[in-house]
Amino acid sequence: MREVMFTVDYEPGCNAVADVLAEHDDARVRSLSLHATESSLWRVDYASGSAEALAAVETAFREGDYYADCLVPENCGATQRTEVLDDGEALVLYSYWERTPTCASVPHIALEHLGEGVLFETRRAGREYTWRVVHDGGDVHAFLDAVGAAVAHAAAVEVRRVTDTAEATGDRTGGLSPEQAAALEAAVEHGYYETPRETDAGDLADLLDLPRSTLTHRLRRAEAHLAKRRVADAAGAFTERPPGR
Repeated sequence: MREVMFTVDYEPGCNAVADVLAEHDDARVRSLSLHATESSLWRVDYASGSAEALAAVETAFREGDYYADCLVPENCGATQRTEVLDDGEALVLYSYWERTPTCASVPHIALEHLGEGVLFETRRAGREYTWRVVHDGGDVHAFLDAVGAAVAHAAAVEVRRVTDTAEATGDRTGGLSPEQAAALEAAVEHGYYETPRETDAGDLADLLDLPRSTLTHRLRRAEAHLAKRRVADAAGAFTERPPGR
């Protein structure tokens, strides 16, 4: 399986749910289940926050131009309904959407470019709508291009993570360049990350026959990449429990 993670950052006034979340810093929405066919989409979302925030989120889902993730800039004429499954300390919402020929959404773009059997996880906070898409093939670049084109009128897309073919087939570099991976492996092997250090950057550079500045640059880039990837993995983990539970 392969994975792509990206964030859609909505401009003010372009998405009712994003506008509500931007007004309520404590509010969060994440998907519990999301499924799509060529003609429909249904999902269950878990919202947390203050009572005021949850009431506003429910209204945005029910009355806003939400249409279960439709990305077209005008009313697409789709049929949608939203039901409250739980309105205790948190809010659990079920949404169902029947598409029209003009409708577009991330899951339906994924069906077109990544094929069937795609898994989705979403998280929303403020104006940021983060998607984690797990798939088993297809054209990821065409998928991301199509998503960017579909939301260009209302939002910017930032790609957070893409696992390429080498990673999916067992590459151990973790997405690092070969030079960065070699520098990191040598640093670990020779105790650069021990406390106290067993070797310093100058000695390690000599061992690798590199200028010290080149070695430290590669290590910094490798460390930054792995740190960002670790945070993205934690934020998008499927096993995370609902807030407050």
